[in-house]
Amino acid sequence: MATQDKCCTIVPYFKVSSGKLEAFKKLCEQLVDKTNNESKCLYHGFSFDGEQAHCREGFEDADGVLVHLENVDYLLKDALKIADITRLEIHGPEEELAKLREPLANLKPQFFILEYGFRR
Repeated sequence: MATQDKCCTIVPYFKVSSGKLEAFKKLCEQLVDKTNNESKCLYHGFSFDGEQAHCREGFEDADGVLVHLENVDYLLKDALKIADITRLEIHGPEEELAKLREPLANLKPQFFILEYGFRR
């Protein structure tokens, strides 16, 4: 069973530097506010376990991911001054992931190819 779903998800995990959690959370609020205006964003939010953070974010397709990364570039750069990405997964159908492999190569993500499923 193949899927027609073009949704791409970005799954980053962060380790926030000691003493910087509140500053990181303020950046998270700004990231959510800025992302809220993106037409291809399906969902976007942050969750925490101590100084570990996770951002759950989904986009209609790879083009939505690329627009998002351009839109939040300066905020993400600020966040990476006080936190490290410990794991980065990108999920989606191969047709969409192919559009992301080169632009995201410097972040060294692990790509997961969606082969089966549906989205309502």
